[in-house]
Amino acid sequence: MADFSIEEIKKFEKEWQQYWLKQKTFKAEANSHKPKYYTLDMFPYPSGAGLHVGHPLGYIATDIVSRFKRQKGFNVLHPMGFDAFGLPAEQYAIQTGQHPAVTTEQNIARYLEQLKNIGFAYDWDREVRTSDPAYYRWTQWIFMQLFNSWYDKKADKARDIQELISLFASEGNAQVQAECDEDTPAFSAADWKGFSEEEKQKLLLKYRLTYISEAVVNWCPALGTVLSNDEVKDGFSERGGHPVERKKMSQWSMRITAYANRLLEGLERIDWPEPVKEMQRNWIGKSMGCQLKFSLTPGGEGLAIEVFTTRVDTIFGATFLVIAPEHELVAKITTPEQKQEVESYVSIAKNRSERERMTEVKRVSGAFTGAYAEHPFTGKPVPVYVADYVLAGYGTGAVMAVPSGDQRDYLFAKHFGLPIIPILDTQKIEEEADPTKEGKYINSDFINGMGYAEATQSLIARLEAEGRGKGKVNFRIRDAIFGRQRYWGEPIPVYFKNGTPYLVEEKHLPITLPEVDKYLPTEDGEPPLARAKNWTYSPEKGLGAADGYPMETTTMPGWAGSSWYWFRYMDPKNETAFADTKALDYWQAVDLYIGGSEHATGHLLYSRFWCKFLFDRGFVKVDEPFKKLINQGMIQGKSAITYRLANLTYEGTGKRPPIYISSDLKDKLTAEYDNIDFKNWLFDEINSILIKDGFKLLTVGKEVTPIKFDIKYLKTEADAEVEVDIERLTTWEFGDFSSAKYIFDITFKCEREIDKMSKSKHNVVNPDDVIAQYGADTLRLYEMFLGPLEQFKPWNTNGISGVFGFLRKFWRLFHDDKGNWNLSEAEPSAEELKSLHKTIKKVEEDIEKFSFNTSVSTFMICVNELSALKCNKRAILEPLTIVLSSYAPHICEELWKHMGHNSSIIEASYPEFKEEYLKENAFEYPVSVNGKMRHKLSFALDMPQAEMEKAILADETVQKWMEGKPVKKLIIVPGRIINLVV
Repeated sequence: MADFSIEEIKKFEKEWQQYWLKQKTFKAEANSHKPKYYTLDMFPYPSGAGLHVGHPLGYIATDIVSRFKRQKGFNVLHPMGFDAFGLPAEQYAIQTGQHPAVTTEQNIARYLEQLKNIGFAYDWDREVRTSDPAYYRWTQWIFMQLFNSWYDKKADKARDIQELISLFASEGNAQVQAECDEDTPAFSAADWKGFSEEEKQKLLLKYRLTYISEAVVNWCPALGTVLSNDEVKDGFSERGGHPVERKKMSQWSMRITAYANRLLEGLERIDWPEPVKEMQRNWIGKSMGCQLKFSLTPGGEGLAIEVFTTRVDTIFGATFLVIAPEHELVAKITTPEQKQEVESYVSIAKNRSERERMTEVKRVSGAFTGAYAEHPFTGKPVPVYVADYVLAGYGTGAVMAVPSGDQRDYLFAKHFGLPIIPILDTQKIEEEADPTKEGKYINSDFINGMGYAEATQSLIARLEAEGRGKGKVNFRIRDAIFGRQRYWGEPIPVYFKNGTPYLVEEKHLPITLPEVDKYLPTEDGEPPLARAKNWTYSPEKGLGAADGYPMETTTMPGWAGSSWYWFRYMDPKNETAFADTKALDYWQAVDLYIGGSEHATGHLLYSRFWCKFLFDRGFVKVDEPFKKLINQGMIQGKSAITYRLANLTYEGTGKRPPIYISSDLKDKLTAEYDNIDFKNWLFDEINSILIKDGFKLLTVGKEVTPIKFDIKYLKTEADAEVEVDIERLTTWEFGDFSSAKYIFDITFKCEREIDKMSKSKHNVVNPDDVIAQYGADTLRLYEMFLGPLEQFKPWNTNGISGVFGFLRKFWRLFHDDKGNWNLSEAEPSAEELKSLHKTIKKVEEDIEKFSFNTSVSTFMICVNELSALKCNKRAILEPLTIVLSSYAPHICEELWKHMGHNSSIIEASYPEFKEEYLKENAFEYPVSVNGKMRHKLSFALDMPQAEMEKAILADETVQKWMEGKPVKKLIIVPGRIINLVV
């Protein structure tokens, strides 16, 4: 065999990657007598930038587990696909006119090349793409099932809408316990039978699990679409940084609120990181309390403001009401005198992001509506304000403000000069105490002197008796907005007849995306699909019928296709169902899921919702999709930062060049700005450069602007490198470096900082470059070696060579000094067996507890030990190669072949650990004489005590310390200590 050179590595890595593909080495069996194990990565969105070294971190971890489980006798399903619909492809299409499908296909091809270069054990026959009509026909099918379902609160599950229609026809809706819109009217069976078809369909929309309604959404005019909460940051779109406003729109929604309690309960049955569970608990936000009405005083036209409170016992301290800027009553109750002020406030406040409004607790703003409500118990008038610290999407969008018991209410009351009524005798104690404990109420009418529990029960009982309120369980979670005003997404399989939505016929699925002239909204603000010609539907003729009804023009959100994709992997080619029943029964749920915690309240929540729905309707056998979840940490980049002088004035004409200063001089400038000698030196230095371009420097300040540039323009790739290659930097297409002037002493230096690895920060390390220099196995091992999987860790190029050196050392165990194959059939020694078996044991334990970095250290220790023993024995190296193969599969496959095996190493069984090889046969005892350790003696652990005593007393060193005295006591503690008393 050739030496362990990068040329040889590249050659055999490519050969094995082709072998795995051709032989379908990692194909999962559809049905097997073996136990199943399903590992899954959160599938990527294929961006044009391709993968950087941070992306494969979780993929390598699942790959190690998958390979290990195969060798342990499991039938492993380990698939990969692409979340291929998305806003970036659409924005690129808008800019270039190129169809999103074209760029998406190109990006996927790039990802496939990179993933295959790393040597992942994927079953590529199961690849799925959410933008493939063969896939999204089933996303559309699931949408149709949701549309044709309602949630029965009594049975606590979703049921077929036909069952609800039957109930309406036989008994009306008086006894139906269903999740439905709050404004759903009561009707009898006779009423139902008398309704027109259109009236029936509008009523059913109030019960369907997916429905159209008015909703407050994040509208981004620049992108022409609604954005989800996690696509908005501080009032701007994450994509492009465009302003986002909150507005009411008619939108498709999904009734995830029906599943709120089950989504909470299910968290107790899955092995997920506690922070993710807590995020979901907080997002769902279950609270027990009371919902009550504050009737508007004369002039309110019979209107009432509903509030939900978890502390109804504080109601006597409520001195004003606050409604959200988006609340439907704002315009109705605002008096003419306050109209201008309220409208001005609302126009600004409603566009602030929910995140800002929730977190800026000390910021006080609001406006008085001029309206008053009647306190339910005292009858006194309570002023009504509008303020953005109340959210339309939480509770009722209104709160009863108790300034003596809530910090925000208190600050608001102080700011607007509103009354503050203490309701407990020791307010400071109450703020710190558990409110369920007994306490005395004051200024609280009939509950004075009661404890918390008694007061709460009494208040709710009176409110319910008077019809002004009721005890209620409330959830923070809102129904999920489902429609998007985009082109590049799944068409919603709905058409409209007289404004009422109807499902297309299942036989006409998939409803594929139509061709459009532009990927922008229409001039009237309609979604891009409204540009399509003949975007109509006839139940008899299908799409494009001249006499058809108008089709829905919004598309599904990005989370639609990712909310069920793990089921499709089980049976990806099925044309008659989203997956075969036998496949679903066999694979059931994902055993190990690895992905980012940033999806906690998006993808991970929606996936659980859809899974529970499919379970309710009998399509799947599990109601939780992912048994175990691991959030991999982030591999961070090390950004390169240079500084541009910010406060300069010139004399001269033309375009003024930017001036960059070496980081060491920047520090000196900041520290020695008042040093006249340094300032004069800098002044002269800048002038000597600028004067050639016809400029003269007038003033220079100490201010600088940090600018990040691509790390490829450093002099070397060393992680600590700070010297910049200015000649090459001036050729960079970004920024203003080509026209810049540079001030430096001997070399131009930058600063480095740990940062998120991303294209925008210009600190990306391409895995292709690492593989080209060191090979895929080195990349795989190094990413695991960086630290615990869940932790954030910086990429440090300097450490790769050490991992590469380890693999070279491992390779050389099989070769002599001249590079010739040199595997011995001799029997192994006890030391060699001990080194091997402690490695087998440790690596197996590490993989089972997902501690991959410690496994790499174990491999290194083992190879060092075997190298020192000059071990080249098959009995040791063959099982060691199997153990290492999950981490470094290419080199292990190559060595396995040269050991004479004709099949892949993945077919080998994981070596059995044998405890006997770790047992020590002898022990070196510390020997104490009169309490002081004087000597050490080694004895076999099974040596009879009488023989040990003879040997101890005969030892010359022991005799020396006995000083000829007789032994009073000789104590031997087996495997621990020998003690003599003389």
